[in-house]
Amino acid sequence: MASTISQGLLLTIPLAPLAGALIAGLAGKAVGRRGAHICTILGVAIAFICSALVLQQVVAGARFNATVYEWAVLGKLVMEVGFLVDGLTAMMMVVVTFVSLMVHIYTIGYMDGDPGYQRFFAYISLFTFSMLMLVMSNNFLQLFFGWEAVGLVSYLLIGFWFKKPTAVFANMKAFLVNRVGDFGFILGIGLVVAYAGTLNYGEAFAKAPELAKIVFPYPTWGGDWMLITVICICLFIGAMGKSAQFPLHVWLPDSMEGPTPISALIHAATMVTAGIFMVARMSPLFELSDTALNFVLVIGSITALFMGFLGIIQNDIKRVVAYSTLSQLGYMTVALGASAYSVAVFHLMTHAFFKALLFLGAGSVIIGMHHDQDIRNMGGLRKHMPITWITSLLGSLALIGTPLFAGFYSKDSIIEAVHATHLPGTSFAVFAVTAGVFVTAFYSFRMYFLVFHGKERFHHKPFPPEDDHHAHDDHGHHDATPHETPWVVTAPLVLLAIPSVVIGFLTITPMLHGDFFKDAIFVNAAAHPAMKELAEAFHGPTAMALHSLGTLPLWLAVAGVVTAWWFYLKQPSIPAAIGRALSPVVTILENKYYMDWFNEHVLAAGARLIGTGLWKGGDQAVIDGAINGSAGAVGSLAGAVRQLQTGRLYQYALVMLLGIFALLTWQLWPLFSGFMR
Repeated sequence: MASTISQGLLLTIPLAPLAGALIAGLAGKAVGRRGAHICTILGVAIAFICSALVLQQVVAGARFNATVYEWAVLGKLVMEVGFLVDGLTAMMMVVVTFVSLMVHIYTIGYMDGDPGYQRFFAYISLFTFSMLMLVMSNNFLQLFFGWEAVGLVSYLLIGFWFKKPTAVFANMKAFLVNRVGDFGFILGIGLVVAYAGTLNYGEAFAKAPELAKIVFPYPTWGGDWMLITVICICLFIGAMGKSAQFPLHVWLPDSMEGPTPISALIHAATMVTAGIFMVARMSPLFELSDTALNFVLVIGSITALFMGFLGIIQNDIKRVVAYSTLSQLGYMTVALGASAYSVAVFHLMTHAFFKALLFLGAGSVIIGMHHDQDIRNMGGLRKHMPITWITSLLGSLALIGTPLFAGFYSKDSIIEAVHATHLPGTSFAVFAVTAGVFVTAFYSFRMYFLVFHGKERFHHKPFPPEDDHHAHDDHGHHDATPHETPWVVTAPLVLLAIPSVVIGFLTITPMLHGDFFKDAIFVNAAAHPAMKELAEAFHGPTAMALHSLGTLPLWLAVAGVVTAWWFYLKQPSIPAAIGRALSPVVTILENKYYMDWFNEHVLAAGARLIGTGLWKGGDQAVIDGAINGSAGAVGSLAGAVRQLQTGRLYQYALVMLLGIFALLTWQLWPLFSGFMR
């Protein structure tokens, strides 16, 4: 029997960042800027060390699945705080805390001089606590708490510079789009509770075969739907919002309005990976519905390819990396649809390191360029920012899947897994993930060459900061010469570059072809053979790298790099000529497939139109009309009756006599009519 991990150790992991957040947030003025970053960094460092210890124990066979605090009992439904720690959880805990620690250290340099310094540290530490509660949960209630908490804190962080209108618009957009996804998510949880009668993962998964036999008892289009399919699609709609899958992806690029450190934290290891983690955790449910898996596969394929296209035409350095994140999240989602859950979370892990590296590298460039983010104003930074250059190059090589780098092992595994699936959407998925290799290499090295190579395009040009939160020099202008950033910025880059290179080589064997996820992820190998075929073709990480030399994805990546080099260093007139020749396509890409226009002018305007109709036609005309009309009728009747109240005695006597006459007539008429017959 596996040993049990200490409950006290597990409690320390989320509570240490929470304590740091409370100190920095509530006592920020008392502890000062130095105290704020010390207490939050210390809290996240403790969480990382404890997470590493937990991972070590999990590798040795230890597990934990128990209630920590029972909050409420409603009949047979138990609401609790509990932890489930297995290979999946332990891996996520280490990734979240390590990337968060790097972001905390980096923030000291990036946010230096910002008036909201303590508030920012409080937010990112609270963000870390929220994500840890999500990944460590053993029940749907705690999962939903963490899910909504990361959404709330992301709202605060994206709109951190709240005097900046674009930031306020971006955080509201993120909040509203995620509410759409969360509506589906809570419906899925509600269906699980309604039919399984429990919030606990283990108990719900045990009843999954029974749920798979139930036909959804409400009329739906396309014939009968199975309950398990409806549950899984509802849960995945939540993941579509949180992990920014088409068409709920529109909030993620605009989240770049927040400071760069939070871009790295949101995009690399926390909020956007929550949906991928959740679907992997729910694998016992998803494995019972091919319809849901095919839906996941197709949505991921659309996101992987078409969001990559948008990265090609971006000129803001952070937005290029943001669209890269969207595309890579699509790759992870494709792996989920192919029932290669372990491959999806493996890519989640490798991606967390090199994408955090690329975001923080972009932030270092922004600092060196005095907060100019346009890559067209850069060039030749390799000489001025050598550490940022080499670490960004390593991150880019990992992103495009260079053999032996971290991204190679996870991305190639996804492509191979898709080839092994038999779902209806497989053909499109194969095309999307294969073509996406060229697209990824092209936009990644387009950015790399424009930023670090070629002629310098920044001489004699003072760069204004992107906002009023960064101080000018004594003359109100900035020196145009770029410079390497301080050690608090470059040290996290170096520490993230190391796993970006080696983590895939070191961990692919236990994670994908060992028993690391054996009790965390369930796959029906008979129905979904992708993982089985991957295992049969795997002969070690070195052999995998050698085998890739003759495969299409590698040469597509090489073609993407060479094309970017030729277009932007050797013949820079070519992209402009292509843009003119394909101007309708460029217009579509520049307008982001008109998704924002559709949301604002069709969905939002339609909702306002319906609301106005219900307000004026329903509320004012019908409801207010009925109430005011009845009041008016009573008033009119009262006015008519009031005319009879004259105060004259003979009129009252006449009315009484007429009343008596009418009453007697009514009573005696039957007798009179009978006598007449």
